[in-house]
Amino acid sequence: MTDKIRIERGGFIATVTLNNPHKLNALDKEMWHGLGEALELLSSDDTIRCVVLRGAGGKAFAAGADISRFAEERSTPELAKEYHHTIDRAMNDIYECRHPTVALIEGVCVGGGMEVASCCDMRICGESSRFGVPIKWLGVTMHYGELARVMEVVGPVIAREILLEGELFGAERAKEVGFVNRIVADADVEAEAYATADRISRGAPIAAQLNKKFIRRLTQPEPITQAEHDETYISVETEDFKTGIESFLAKKRPDFKGR
Repeated sequence: MTDKIRIERGGFIATVTLNNPHKLNALDKEMWHGLGEALELLSSDDTIRCVVLRGAGGKAFAAGADISRFAEERSTPELAKEYHHTIDRAMNDIYECRHPTVALIEGVCVGGGMEVASCCDMRICGESSRFGVPIKWLGVTMHYGELARVMEVVGPVIAREILLEGELFGAERAKEVGFVNRIVADADVEAEAYATADRISRGAPIAAQLNKKFIRRLTQPEPITQAEHDETYISVETEDFKTGIESFLAKKRPDFKGR
């Protein structure tokens, strides 16, 4: 895995850092590939319960793609197809991660950065954070895989605004259109994001994983099958369910084991 993607673990929380601070964490092909590998690895790790994604340096979550690499990575339709296959895999690995994911957004979150954040379950930003996808100035389009994730968060009306106007916008507008869950003071973003991850990780992990899966499934047009309905009852067979009921009746905080 590239050293531009860093994984750290602390208790039930894992952190994936986009580690390219001298370019405001702009994403190149190796970073997209490493990001996919990192999330695939963590998704299969039963020792964690939440993943925080962030950018290194405190000035940017990610300032889009590394445009200086376009000539070698995206200059022909064939290269662009291969490049976007790598992006799609990374975004799917974030989106499909079994564990809840939280985007810790400091500073700019534009282009590919906004796409990465859109794949997370929750997004927390600072008051000075900036958002947008100004690719109209590059003369390129968003690939269907990228656009689908952004549209799932903000809908087609706002997606048109973001892409056709190509303007950057602030945290309040991002909250208004439903892209971020909450805004805090710039100095408090890290603390709030990890407090959110901690609240998530204290819950029953199997229930969290299933709730993620069911919400994702309901964004798809196909009718829910009987087998899928039956899956919603799996949690009552878990040890965590028994622990939760017993703890509630005893008026104490449950200690979930993930089984």
